[in-house]
Amino acid sequence: MKYIQELQDGNSIREIYYCKQKNNAVTKNGREHWNVVLQDKTGTIEAKVWDLNSPSIVDFESGDYVQIYGEVSLYNNALQITIKQSRIAKEGEYDPLNYFPVTSKNVDEMWQQLVSYIGSVKNPFLSALLKKIFLQDASFAEIFKKSSAAKSVHHAFIGGLLEHTLSVTDNCEYIAGKYPVIKRDLLITAALLHDIGKTKEFAPFPVNDYTDDGNLLGHIVIGTQMVEKAASEIPDFPATLKSELEHCILAHHGKLEYGSPKVPALVEAVALNFADDMDAKLEIFTEISDHTVSKDWLGYNRFFDTNIRLTKGE
Repeated sequence: MKYIQELQDGNSIREIYYCKQKNNAVTKNGREHWNVVLQDKTGTIEAKVWDLNSPSIVDFESGDYVQIYGEVSLYNNALQITIKQSRIAKEGEYDPLNYFPVTSKNVDEMWQQLVSYIGSVKNPFLSALLKKIFLQDASFAEIFKKSSAAKSVHHAFIGGLLEHTLSVTDNCEYIAGKYPVIKRDLLITAALLHDIGKTKEFAPFPVNDYTDDGNLLGHIVIGTQMVEKAASEIPDFPATLKSELEHCILAHHGKLEYGSPKVPALVEAVALNFADDMDAKLEIFTEISDHTVSKDWLGYNRFFDTNIRLTKGE
């Protein structure tokens, strides 16, 4: 199989991909066409169908596995496919495991690292809370291991939520050791829990899109509700500690305009915001590097609010 990550400018390909998205579109000149997003486990690529009346083009929809023949080209510093032929693939012609992006890291090993972090939390109430959420609910644990951390921005793959959560927790562990003013157990607990709402914000693959609650509430509110419920079931859980933990979750995006209901007011919340933001943004650059062949300027990126490019030097 020719994976999307292996495609290069000028390639001619005949391959089966998963159709993640398909929309009818019209150019400024009135030319009708299809905008398509194709996917396999290594990523996604945009594709176009221009000749809608061609007998070689068989109609397909989002969610179909489609065999396409097409040409790969570079457009606005990103690869895309012009589809010349298409047909819906039959069961048995493809292996679904090849079509959904998955973490490159070992999930079992990452889970054991998470369990180790839970074991390191000495505060009895925070320890009980983490064990209740992650270790005493086997169904939640399995969902968490398989969840994506985003629809498309960063860690948008199976296991992405676990990978991102560990990276943020690693960052917080360093920060807590560097600045004694921080209550380490509170920060580590907040790091482990900050994105648990994403297990309900996004539908699992192959959909990996916002659920109704994801659209109506968002993962920050959902996660805070999950923590509130779990903490309420632990006898004598201190009200102040619960509020401080929930504040860290509510404020972890840093600014109201970034979706945080609260701006960080505790040092642990500030640290969590920095740790989360750093991992997200560096992962964005990592994924750009993995999927971009050009070392020229890549244009404006809204997450950095500037024109970006990859480093040319060694």
